[in-house]
Amino acid sequence: MIVEPKVKGFICITAHPEGCKENVRRQIAYAKEHAKDGCPKKVLVIGSSTGYGLASRISAAYVGGADTLGIMFEREASGKRTATPGYYNTKAFEEFAAADGLYAKTINGDAFSKEIKEEAIRMIREDFGKVDMVVYSLAAPRRMMADGSVYQSVLKTTGEEFVEKSWNVDSDVVSRVTIPVATPEETEATVKVMGGEDWMDWMDALSKAGVLADEVVTVAYSYIGPKLTYPVYNHGTIGMAKKHLYETSVELNKKYGDSGVKAYVSVNKALVTQASSAIPIVPLYFASLYKVMKEKDIHEGCIEQMVRLFADKLFVDNPVTDEKGQLRLDDWEMRKDVQSEVMKLWDEVTTENVRQLTDVEGYWEDFYHLFGFKFDNIDYSKDVEI
Repeated sequence: MIVEPKVKGFICITAHPEGCKENVRRQIAYAKEHAKDGCPKKVLVIGSSTGYGLASRISAAYVGGADTLGIMFEREASGKRTATPGYYNTKAFEEFAAADGLYAKTINGDAFSKEIKEEAIRMIREDFGKVDMVVYSLAAPRRMMADGSVYQSVLKTTGEEFVEKSWNVDSDVVSRVTIPVATPEETEATVKVMGGEDWMDWMDALSKAGVLADEVVTVAYSYIGPKLTYPVYNHGTIGMAKKHLYETSVELNKKYGDSGVKAYVSVNKALVTQASSAIPIVPLYFASLYKVMKEKDIHEGCIEQMVRLFADKLFVDNPVTDEKGQLRLDDWEMRKDVQSEVMKLWDEVTTENVRQLTDVEGYWEDFYHLFGFKFDNIDYSKDVEI
């Protein structure tokens, strides 16, 4: 069938298999250019099918030459309904990896569940023996607990209502929006879904099963951002979850440090992902940031960020961290000259000039690439097997 993008709000409900394959191919090509010694060789990636998780898996395989086991929660095609982009991404990655002599298998299921953890442990034992790196990159909106109860994350503040500019990606209008205050129950639920509890559960299960190698490294991903977005992000419900994620890294180092485990949180750059597109105010900041960083020739996508993590920040003689022990891949985003220019654009941007002052086209290009669309070497008028 001919597959076209069908966008509803901040999500595209179709995905193009050949476009997703091209997206993966380009990321692999970039990672191959930065291959180096000294990286892990058996890597588990929890949340491996899109965004930073996919880029982590590609970097592990093609920067470090690792065999990888991925955990995803994706939907296959059904009738005229395409599969999710993460499903196509993963099938493409597995195909490329096999051609290059790399082990690449994936478990499709709920990473929060005990059953998926047990399945992963079984496969590690049979195929790897042990893993020397665990990447935790889940970006789920909800979490079902063992007793059947469900926690749902929310995008709200935790102090008082926050009113700020926002760009409505549907209407192309810049207007002021109000972010409401979360209840204590909503904040707790968001921490349950997006905090570090499940990361700890994974590490506990892997350790108990004896499938963690000596000197294993584990990393989870976070974002801090500028003061502009603090109320909705750093000080919001998501920020509370990310604070818990950091506290979990500290706890992991205390709990398993004597056995060689090294746990890090990597604070990454603001990028268009399926998760970030849903956050009010953030898309306008992204479009402004893209404009400034591209003009300074320091813009990065997910793969550039993760290659830099593997090649320059983490797997070096002395990992490059901040005073809290965090890896900072947002270092270029947070440069004073970058933030100063972004804030200048922010003060000036309106509905009438948003396309002139910011990189709206770059935002949409990244958005469509997530779903396999808008690649210049793909003929989207052709029938494709979904």
